[in-house]
Amino acid sequence: VQLQASGGGLAQTGGSLRLSCAASGSIIRMNVMAWYRQAPGKQRELVASVTFGGGTNYADALKGRFTISTDNAKNTVYLQMNSLKPEDTAVYYCNVITDWGSKTYWGQGTQVTVSS
Repeated sequence: VQLQASGGGLAQTGGSLRLSCAASGSIIRMNVMAWYRQAPGKQRELVASVTFGGGTNYADALKGRFTISTDNAKNTVYLQMNSLKPEDTAVYYCNVITDWGSKTYWGQGTQVTVSS
């Protein structure tokens, strides 16, 4: 299984970016799709996740600014990021859990930089 992430880049404070991550390969059942991020010198943290049934979970600090969504037919997960802040600067990674939790995969990461 391969994950191809795109949509990162440079944004100004208050701006928006939309990340996409498409999963391809042998997937019997997609269970969870998620976004994590890792800022310099910090641990990787969960940004948001969504189950195949549509249940979502967000990091408390990001609720209201970030929205996760999926296109299940395309095995693609999106992250709409609004009202960006410099502290949102990080490498964003997509992650999927498949086949009833038996497998997990990570994307290559996409850099998001928010200028003040």
